Amino acid sequence: MADITDIKAILYTEKTLGLQEAGVIVVQTSPRMTKNGLKEVFREYFGINTLRVNSLNQAGKVKKFRGKTGKQNDFKKFYVKLPEGAEIQSLAV
Repeated sequence: MADITDIKAILYTEKTLGLQEAGVIVVQTSPRMTKNGLKEVFREYFGINTLRVNSLNQAGKVKKFRGKTGKQNDFKKFYVKLPEGAEIQSLAV
């Protein structure tokens, strides 16, 4: 069962801000989140029925810090198409 705690962040970059103008928001979640689970979270917590959801698995980067190799966490990105005029409170500018 998907939960709001699986959503880690809404991404704000130059690319995602351009997508927001077209009604698409980019959400970073845990790797176990599914498309149907994300749709359910949007319907339950935000009261929005999504039009389309595309997913992308993002592997964590391998980094070196003080000579030791480490790996950042894997995550999943979702591109969520919202209906015309729909807005999430945290996205209100």
